[in-house]
Amino acid sequence: MTMTSLNRRTFLTTLAVCASGAGPADKAVTPDHITPETQKAIDKGLAYLARSQAADGSYGDRPALQRNVALTALGGLAFMAGGHVPGKGAYGSNVTRAIEFVLAQESRTVPGFLWHEVQSTHGPMYSHGFGTMFIAEAYGLVDDTALSSRMRATLERAVRLILNSQNEHGGWRYRPVREGDDVSVTICQIMALRSARNAGLTVPKQAADKCAAYVRACQAQNGGFNYFKQGGGTAFPRSAAGLCALYSAGQYQGREIDRALSYLKQFKPGRSGRREPTDNHYYYGHYYAAQAFWTAGEPHWSDWFPAVRDDLTLRGLQRSDGAWMDAYFGQDYATSLACITLQIPNNYLPILQK
Repeated sequence: MTMTSLNRRTFLTTLAVCASGAGPADKAVTPDHITPETQKAIDKGLAYLARSQAADGSYGDRPALQRNVALTALGGLAFMAGGHVPGKGAYGSNVTRAIEFVLAQESRTVPGFLWHEVQSTHGPMYSHGFGTMFIAEAYGLVDDTALSSRMRATLERAVRLILNSQNEHGGWRYRPVREGDDVSVTICQIMALRSARNAGLTVPKQAADKCAAYVRACQAQNGGFNYFKQGGGTAFPRSAAGLCALYSAGQYQGREIDRALSYLKQFKPGRSGRREPTDNHYYYGHYYAAQAFWTAGEPHWSDWFPAVRDDLTLRGLQRSDGAWMDAYFGQDYATSLACITLQIPNNYLPILQK
């Protein structure tokens, strides 16, 4: 679950190059699979996110989702996936504002808990997991000493809360207590822990091992992952999340991995089992599936990603203003996930470093 110091330095150097003006759209550094058309879609998507960001740095384009920590974290990660350093580059100020907002949402009564308390949104541990991962991914990239110190202190408390909330089975549920568990909340927490450990924080191996055991117990005979350990049914989105959870917990090989990859492949765009944008969690599913196939490497990646890339960019899903739309969670959510997914080949986010 660790990133070598060499990889970390490479990441910082790459981001510095982008901040200086040379970005992924430049021909000399364009990664494989990011076509000129793809880059245009990404540029339009990031421009939309820059316009959509609220004055306080938050995201959420629907009344029930305004000032949402999870959506704000995803918006910040979308910029970072394009190489935009906090405080530097075309969207550096947007990243910094998102960081400031997430830090400001720490609960006054539950130390380290990152969520917007006046919201009545379901499942605040989603906000906490995404918020923690975002701060961890950005930590070390901020020149402002005072802000960096705040990020470190908040991360330590946020990580402690995640560790203290892991239940006896190894999973997590909606609230920061050791009660209940499901694959969808669990992936948010283990990715946050993975990112925090990459950033230099202490994360006991036992927590990752328990998480891996829990996720393996959720796997069904068809290779997909149930929502709960005791069942709940398999589906593409939660199965993509389950495989990412195993990778984040440090399990890269084995029968469980092979079966999960085989299960996910039936949902490749262009096949009869493909997910449609009108299906629940289309963007969520492809966000996790693309990360899973990226980690799996070749030949899985080159078989999967071009189909997903073209599904997102060539089917008319992106609106004229640069946004993608999710029927339930709105434009900020869908656009952030689409941009992160399309920019995975950049290899800029530390959690995806190879």
